[in-house]
Amino acid sequence: MMEEPWESERAGTLDVPGAHLSYQVRGTGPVLLLIPGGPAGASMYDDIAPLLAKHHTVITYDPRGLSVSTVDDPSRDITVETQADDARRLLRTVTREPAYVFATSGGCATALELAATYPEQVRTLIVHEPSIAELLPGPEERRAHNADVYETARTVGASAALGKFLPSAGFDVPESPDPDELVAIVAMRDHLEEFFTPANLTVFFGPMWRPLAGYVPDLDALRTTPARVVVGVGTTSEGQFAYRTAVLLAERLDLRPVVFPGDHGGMLGLPEEFAACLLDALALPG
Repeated sequence: MMEEPWESERAGTLDVPGAHLSYQVRGTGPVLLLIPGGPAGASMYDDIAPLLAKHHTVITYDPRGLSVSTVDDPSRDITVETQADDARRLLRTVTREPAYVFATSGGCATALELAATYPEQVRTLIVHEPSIAELLPGPEERRAHNADVYETARTVGASAALGKFLPSAGFDVPESPDPDELVAIVAMRDHLEEFFTPANLTVFFGPMWRPLAGYVPDLDALRTTPARVVVGVGTTSEGQFAYRTAVLLAERLDLRPVVFPGDHGGMLGLPEEFAACLLDALALPG
């Protein structure tokens, strides 16, 4: 049986300054770059990428230092600005036209920096629950927590740091979840074990952590960018850290958040529903 266009995958490696990025391209149509969050690589989007590839040329990748992508100097901090430049270079291997960009969680910092610094490269930017701590009022407590997470990773290990990070990022299980919510939580946690590998966690809580934790988006540039910017929140995330930062970002940009199915990991627990919502958001007029 002949494969449908969205079922085939083309893989490659892109050499960028100081790193070598593993990436995949699926489907046909307008280009859509998916930027993973936290210590995850391209596999974060394994469930939704084939669904999106029925309508778009979908690019997934492992950010530098994570999963299959490597760096030349593992001791060097991985800045948000560098990651945004990586994303720009990756997009330009596939298209010279402005592209659709979706990111979630910590990956939203890369996406926001991409849109602010290289506005000609982005047609529409959708950031789902951006984990941008510096948007919160009175960030001193959060900064102290982030410093503690980093020090824990350095002195005890990345797994111990993860134990401090997950509750603050909203990965708690509610005391009495409804059945659908419980199914989504279990599915999400299965995925977390898959791509929160020891090697990825070591990079995330090491070279990536301090630049990401201290990132401040250029709100003036984002207000004036020609790209359409969409901020997403989860239906079951209200009150959680990334939900609050998403709402604050939307307010700063005079936007109304778009509601996505599930929680902070909705694309993992509810992939079909999440992909359908994302396609709808991409199709909204500018």
